[in-house]
Amino acid sequence: MSRLETPIRKNDTVVVIAGKDSGQRGRVLRVLPSTNRLVVEGINVIKRHTRPNPQKNVKGGIVEREAALHASNVQLVCPECGKSTRVGRRVLGDGRKVRICRQCEGVVDK
Repeated sequence: MSRLETPIRKNDTVVVIAGKDSGQRGRVLRVLPSTNRLVVEGINVIKRHTRPNPQKNVKGGIVEREAALHASNVQLVCPECGKSTRVGRRVLGDGRKVRICRQCEGVVDK
């Protein structure tokens, strides 16, 4: 299985563009590059029935947590203009490769 390069990284702010949570914004908690999926804070929340495990100090019951969603269902939110955008790449004068906003041409990376 080949590793798919997604332009979205951990701690980026994204907006969901498809599915039951469309229109919501959240911060990326984890990126799963092997399956091209993301875990976003407060988005795609599911309920899991867990069995108590005293050895691992886990209480039983119904636990709500975020499930992964496909990277094609989210768009990056530009920190400069605040709009959802596609991601471009540019090499700066000092040789750094950075991600850029396609709307305002602003640099997404710090």
